[in-house]
Amino acid sequence: MTPGDTILRVQNLTKRFGGLVAVNDLSFDVREHEVMGIIGPNGSGKSTTMNLISGALKASSGAIVLKGADLTPLPPHKIARLGVARTFQLVRILPKLTVLENVIAGAAFSHKPRWGAEAERFASDLLDRLELGDKKDLGVDALTYIDQKRLELARALASEPEVLLLDEWLAGLNPSELQIGIALIADLRSEGRTIILVEHVMDAIRSLCDRCVVMNSGTKIAEGTPAEVLSDAEVIRAYLGEG
Repeated sequence: MTPGDTILRVQNLTKRFGGLVAVNDLSFDVREHEVMGIIGPNGSGKSTTMNLISGALKASSGAIVLKGADLTPLPPHKIARLGVARTFQLVRILPKLTVLENVIAGAAFSHKPRWGAEAERFASDLLDRLELGDKKDLGVDALTYIDQKRLELARALASEPEVLLLDEWLAGLNPSELQIGIALIADLRSEGRTIILVEHVMDAIRSLCDRCVVMNSGTKIAEGTPAEVLSDAEVIRAYLGEG
């Protein structure tokens, strides 16, 4: 689906932890129906950026604007209500609830809340969509790692987000699971979802992303299509070092 108008705008975003500047004057726009990758070496500020967008961290300065609404001062639950959902590097699911109840929780706290039988039907359909329908009554400790990842993604999708943040969603998957994961995100892309993707798997970046922002030491060093940024000399130096 062709990207549309700008839906999310990051403007001069900075995050300081004491004397450490983790994100330094970062700006980029994300268009509707676009998959935007954020890539860079370890410690470059990628996950901090995701935490700032989702409200897990508060910016030191700058702004994050979703469809005209300033997210910067808001707590995470209000940002979620406005349409930002996310997954985490380390899977976060609700351990005392069943698979189905985890997804119902996502639907209930959406910016388009669903309750009761409607929420249960909606959650069941999402689990079927992510090939977890036969596991909906299980406890989450009965799931394999990739199924836990699928469950976390289903809960995020249950909130019907305007923007979906995937923070290294493919991390920890074996090679066959990795191909399943890439295909799943490709399906979300084909549905026209707007996604910001932090990822180290370059096959995923090349096949999934419309554009990429490259960070190094908290600063944006390149922006463009995957082919453009991955052939950029400064990006190559950031990943491989001098020489």
